[in-house]
Amino acid sequence: MQIPAILGRKLGMTQAFIDGKRVPVTVIAAGPCHVTQVKTVESDGYNAVQLGFEDKPERLVLKPEAGHAKKAGVAAKRHYREIRYPADAAPDLELGSEVKVEVFEGVKKLDIIGVSKGKGFAGVMRRWNFGGGRASHGASKAHRRPGGIGRAGSISKGVFKGKKMPGHLGSEQITVRCKLVKIDAEKDLLLVKGPVPGSNGCLVFVRRSKREYGPIEKPEEKSEE
Repeated sequence: MQIPAILGRKLGMTQAFIDGKRVPVTVIAAGPCHVTQVKTVESDGYNAVQLGFEDKPERLVLKPEAGHAKKAGVAAKRHYREIRYPADAAPDLELGSEVKVEVFEGVKKLDIIGVSKGKGFAGVMRRWNFGGGRASHGASKAHRRPGGIGRAGSISKGVFKGKKMPGHLGSEQITVRCKLVKIDAEKDLLLVKGPVPGSNGCLVFVRRSKREYGPIEKPEEKSEE
């Protein structure tokens, strides 16, 4: 059972023509990834496969990393990601095998996980989409302020946890569901429609959408007749 997930990098936006219509798409250079470790219930207590993406220069490779990659028969990688399987579905991928964009054949929706762009310190109107204060009578230099924040009983108790306040915006891991428009197997590219998180060149993790298809399930066993 091939794992419907891969690591890649966001390259930028372009356009594709699908059925005579121009569609704005984001290009992701996905893979090829290598299986650097296979975990099973017997050896590790759970089933999983570890993927490695992008070769790491030898001068930067530590001895533990080199030994880990040597077991798989591949070069040491810059990035690793583990994909878990159900307890009753042992991985059938071999150590060192290659995972490419073909794993998404027949898939229409993808979950893309990445770190959003950092926007620094932001007020409540930008961060939480507050409406702001009145712009006419009764608003004295309080047009973009949050207003009353509802102290919890008294000043000594402070503010309720989770209160929407000014603060740091962006630069956090988010998951976005996107539509898979096209697969370019020759160039290892995925063309997707949707708001892919992060800036151009950032690392993203792409998997088959859990909301659309659910988690990885055990493959059906064929009955012998």
